[in-house]
Amino acid sequence: MDPITLLADLVSVNSINPSLVPGAPGEKEAAEVVRRALTFAGLDVVLQEVCPGRANVVGILEGRNPGPTLMFCGHLDTVGVEGMVNPFSPRIENGRLYGRGAQDMKGGVAAMIAAAADLASNWKSGRLIVAAVIDEEFGSLGAEALVKKWSADAAIITEPTDLAVAIAHRGYAWLEIATKGRAAHGSRPKEGIDAILHMGRVLNELEDLDRSLQAKIPDPVQGVASLHASRIIGGSTELSTYPDRCTLQMERRTLTAESDQVITDEIEAILTKHRDLDPHFHADVRLLASRPAYKLDASHRLPQTLLRALAEHGKPGAPIGMSFWTDAAILGSAGIPTVLFGPGGAGLHSVVEYVNLDEVIICRDVLVATARSYMEKDIIP
Repeated sequence: MDPITLLADLVSVNSINPSLVPGAPGEKEAAEVVRRALTFAGLDVVLQEVCPGRANVVGILEGRNPGPTLMFCGHLDTVGVEGMVNPFSPRIENGRLYGRGAQDMKGGVAAMIAAAADLASNWKSGRLIVAAVIDEEFGSLGAEALVKKWSADAAIITEPTDLAVAIAHRGYAWLEIATKGRAAHGSRPKEGIDAILHMGRVLNELEDLDRSLQAKIPDPVQGVASLHASRIIGGSTELSTYPDRCTLQMERRTLTAESDQVITDEIEAILTKHRDLDPHFHADVRLLASRPAYKLDASHRLPQTLLRALAEHGKPGAPIGMSFWTDAAILGSAGIPTVLFGPGGAGLHSVVEYVNLDEVIICRDVLVATARSYMEKDIIP
């Protein structure tokens, strides 16, 4: 199976996540491309409907002999295409394939399916699961549904890592802080309380907190935690009125040891400080959403097997961590040791996106070599 042809077929269909762009078609057409490819490769294919019109595609390769289960996993949904030119017309130029989703992450999906096709002709022991899931770009409904039905002894998610073996990534928490003031005519400062100015105090504290987080000694693979203010809303209908409310939505990038409670407590400590300083200061914080960080021990059999296969293909390296969140955290939380490994390129979520075609080929070949090595019975975890 030619992974480049399959990649072009995947890029040529619109699989924008409808939770990100209302009215977008979702993953249905891309799922059909994957279903046909996996069926042609000789895998048993199951469609797992996650929500109406949106299904995970799961291919299963069963060996004649017992053995471990290995999973390849990738997502089919993409972000929107505003500002792009011909986003669904794959174009090859200078060894790159351009189009929405080429790097994130249809290049990796094409590589893993092509790898499964190569493995299918001589698969002897254990089970290979190839899962193309929905909704990673928004709520990861696909990965959550996947781990409820299927498990594995190890998994490789083919997110774009520039052919590095990634064993970790940071998590995130989205929070909303609201300051409450008192509306009054601008000529009556003794009656009014300015919610926006009170939020300014909070912003100053958040800037200091971010500096302290980023000044800490980095985790070897996850790096440092950070935060930023994402959106702020406030103000009155007239310039002559004190604003009675201001709302800030922010993101906090987290490390493995940082729970939701730790994150909300550090914001609550800021608010408590200002309540104690000023009896007119009123504010609260609430957690909107969060996803955990993820880390796998570098000595685990899976990354070590993958690193050996990568070195044999002329790409020696060491385990790294990724800055972005992935479905690895969901698979890991379900007890599946998971690494990230996929072809590189550029333009994640931008108006010009491409994947390096030579890396798609190398990714396929390394996945094949890794699967064969991992499934050998004489390799001890």
